[in-house]
Amino acid sequence: MSIEINNESVVPVDEVALQQLSSYALAHLHVHPDAELAIVLVDEGAMEQLHLQWMDEPGPTDVLSFPMDELRPGTEESMTPAGLLGDIVLCPQVAISQAETAGHSPLDEMLMLTTHGILHLLGFDHAEPDEEKEMFGIQREILAGFDLAERRSK
Repeated sequence: MSIEINNESVVPVDEVALQQLSSYALAHLHVHPDAELAIVLVDEGAMEQLHLQWMDEPGPTDVLSFPMDELRPGTEESMTPAGLLGDIVLCPQVAISQAETAGHSPLDEMLMLTTHGILHLLGFDHAEPDEEKEMFGIQREILAGFDLAERRSK
């Protein structure tokens, strides 16, 4: 699995944790080991520009996903083909603010946003109630499984 992380923000981020979570999530979703994913962390100004350019919405947001090869989750019997999954852009400053409001750590927020971004890259959406239920259910499943796997490895 090729996962490239580029922190262009001024905020230090646990890139190893983001990499491990991404690997876990992609394996959980049966994405081909040769798939490629890029995660870019940007400051609020850069995120605001992207948010306006791509979503026509003002202000910085927490995460944006830019799918490339439109891959979909695989199954145990049939993985996705190899390809470019796409790019996830995260804004650590927004994540820190949201973590404070939610009452958990900034790292937990960044892991959740990374999972959320990966699911969007794989075609999941939350515009409709049934889509939201499915996407957020898978998101919780991945984060719980990753947390358990991390605790077991220590």
